[in-house]
Amino acid sequence: MNITKEKILSDLKNVAMIMFTKEFVDTSKEDQYKVFATVIKAYLSENWLKENENYRIGKEKQVYYFSLEFLLGKMMYTNIINLGLEDICMEAMKELNLDFKEFEKFDAEPGLGNGGLGRLAACFLDSMASIGIPGHGCGIRYDYGLFEQKIVNGEQIEGPDNWLKNGFVWETKKSHQSKRIKFYGDVTLKEVGGYLTPIHTGYETVLAVPYDVPIVGYKNKVVNNLRLWKAQIEGNDFDFNSFSYGTFSELDEKKRKAEAISKLLYPDDTTESGRLLRLKQEYFFVSAGLQSIVDYNSKKGIAPNEFPKTFSIQINDTHPAFCIAEFMRILIDEKKIYWDEAWEITKKVMSYTNHTILTEAMEKWEIDKVQKLIPRVYMIIEEINRRFCDKVYQKYDDWDKVMDVAIIKDRAINMTHLAVVGSHSINGVSKLHTEILTKKVLKNFYELYPERFNNKTNGITHRRWLLRSNKPLTTLIDEAIGSDWKNDPILLEKLAGFSENREFCKKVEGIKLENKKRLAELIWEETGIEVDVNSIFDTHVKRLHGYKRQLMNILHIIYLYREILENKEFTMHPKTFIFSAKAAPGYYLAKRIIKLINSVGKLINDDERVNKFIKVVFIPNYSVSKAQIIIPGSDLSEQISTAGMEASGTSNMKFMMNGALTIGTLDGANIEIKEAVGEENIFIFGLKYEELKEIEKKQSYNPIKFLKENPKIKKVVEMLRDGTFGGDFSSIYSYLIDGDRYYVLKDFNSYSETHKKIDGIYRDRDRWNSMVVKNIAKSGNFSSDNTVRKYEKEIWGGCCKFCVNSKN
Repeated sequence: MNITKEKILSDLKNVAMIMFTKEFVDTSKEDQYKVFATVIKAYLSENWLKENENYRIGKEKQVYYFSLEFLLGKMMYTNIINLGLEDICMEAMKELNLDFKEFEKFDAEPGLGNGGLGRLAACFLDSMASIGIPGHGCGIRYDYGLFEQKIVNGEQIEGPDNWLKNGFVWETKKSHQSKRIKFYGDVTLKEVGGYLTPIHTGYETVLAVPYDVPIVGYKNKVVNNLRLWKAQIEGNDFDFNSFSYGTFSELDEKKRKAEAISKLLYPDDTTESGRLLRLKQEYFFVSAGLQSIVDYNSKKGIAPNEFPKTFSIQINDTHPAFCIAEFMRILIDEKKIYWDEAWEITKKVMSYTNHTILTEAMEKWEIDKVQKLIPRVYMIIEEINRRFCDKVYQKYDDWDKVMDVAIIKDRAINMTHLAVVGSHSINGVSKLHTEILTKKVLKNFYELYPERFNNKTNGITHRRWLLRSNKPLTTLIDEAIGSDWKNDPILLEKLAGFSENREFCKKVEGIKLENKKRLAELIWEETGIEVDVNSIFDTHVKRLHGYKRQLMNILHIIYLYREILENKEFTMHPKTFIFSAKAAPGYYLAKRIIKLINSVGKLINDDERVNKFIKVVFIPNYSVSKAQIIIPGSDLSEQISTAGMEASGTSNMKFMMNGALTIGTLDGANIEIKEAVGEENIFIFGLKYEELKEIEKKQSYNPIKFLKENPKIKKVVEMLRDGTFGGDFSSIYSYLIDGDRYYVLKDFNSYSETHKKIDGIYRDRDRWNSMVVKNIAKSGNFSSDNTVRKYEKEIWGGCCKFCVNSKN
């Protein structure tokens, strides 16, 4: 299709007339957005249709990425870029006097995720489409995202994230491909024709209705699919007679219960009803997705024993781990495959990505809930566990060994164990993370299946996080090294030759300043705080959690506050500390840390003795679209998790790609960033994982003793309970003294000294700029294109249609 400015203007006119019976220029700004987005969707739909047909008749192996989260961000500009229509669309908008910044406000940001898990999934979908892998997502179409965060009197207030309130242009409902999901009831096994057949009675049925979202590859005419499932009741969902009499019927209650499954991302699982709903969600989208995949392949005439050659399923964290048992159920009960063959097929199809070493984050489901809700699936899990335990006992003759790896233990199902046992590949997401998995967390499984374990360090899509987020830097890079790096991001390494080019470095610095001005505008709009764009923008944005140590950051700010007041000779380069994070609604400590950050910020920002040196801002409701402004405008990236706790991290890569230097521990992908850029181009502090394990082993961490030996830090900690910040933060004080499992105080001095070092280097603008360019040059190593190519080659095998510039 030859798309010109004239065609776009003509199509806008025609679509506006069809949708609103008005001339395009006479419609509202929101309606103009809907028209423009509809036109762009029409352009990509031609390739979407062709690609779906190619996949249907072709023999390429397809990948299905199962994840509870997909944080796609606003899609309009990304789709325009990937279609190669950016310049033409901007020309058309200019002719129509449209401001794209105002225009994009109406582009819904899908509330389909919480944090890094969802951002990673979105990057992987983008990369699969862009390098030619037939790779599709499978998730839930949540009516409401995690929550909309507001800060009131310094505290987090949660409200509904109603992202669908004005519709979502990019989705297409496919009612005719709906699937039936069975919950509850009783299952008995009956021999029919020499085959044990399950008889399921008394069950409740929920309908899973698919909504497809196009995932557009970068200038290659590939459009893959993200399939999101919405829950509703089967058949008529409206009781006319009851409604007429002003009463509510059993049908109304059934409708409410069914729709609750896809109502909200991560319902509160601290209650019984919340946990049951979370369990329903996990099985709901797994069953719907697998039924859809099996039906699709069966219609192509593919026999079950050929499934491993035609598709792969990637389980993203343990939420979709029911894939193992549900796939077995489909093969055994519906396709009449005997157990041993079905199990071999399942293992070959399934692969599992682990994202945590924190045992509390590894899902376990109570037997009674699973048995009651999905009785047949529980029977299959029980049999998987029995057979697996028998094999382990035959190998070791040791029941303690068996219990260490059992899938079912202490009246609960360990979903990590199920995912490991039922997959042919288990990967960590950074070198250190994978090492910890194989040597500690999953050590016993590694002894059983060493060939299954591998590392795939996470990556980010440079199309969203550089081309989309930082156009001025993208243009400068094109001028310096050409544009081939957009298809092969490793070519960014050519920028290393410009790291000592003062003129080039100054241009990079100028772009950073403009991006900081844009970020300063966002800060003003969101908080009413005016910040100095010539200060160091020191940014800490990620989910609020103890191990990510936002607490250490704010304690250091309090330390600086005291130094400024007590030391009349004190000086430092002005610094703006930027935070943005959501705390889980039930995570009390995290919410108190948010309150502390805002309380400290108010005290500092209002004090003229201090605010000439430091300011503190908290940007509410962190999202992909805000990250696209925050990250390009930051000078310093805080990646300060306790060593061994962060599986990988991806924000570290995004900051690096946009010219922010990293202050971080030797944790997750920080280690690989250090290896790439050299230790002289990153600010590493704190104890190593091995050192912390030794401290843990000897139980030698004593916060009270540390504070006695460090009186200045003790005074900082004491301020948490003396009313300085206009509130009682004694719970944080108690945590630091009695329950600090993340070694905040242990790493504090190293963190503080590293900040002093940063202050000195930042003043040497030539040195700082050179370091920035070296980081950008190495950031292509962390493109998700590279990561996904490794998945394709080493896990999925043979599904790449036309890997562009494949190096691996």
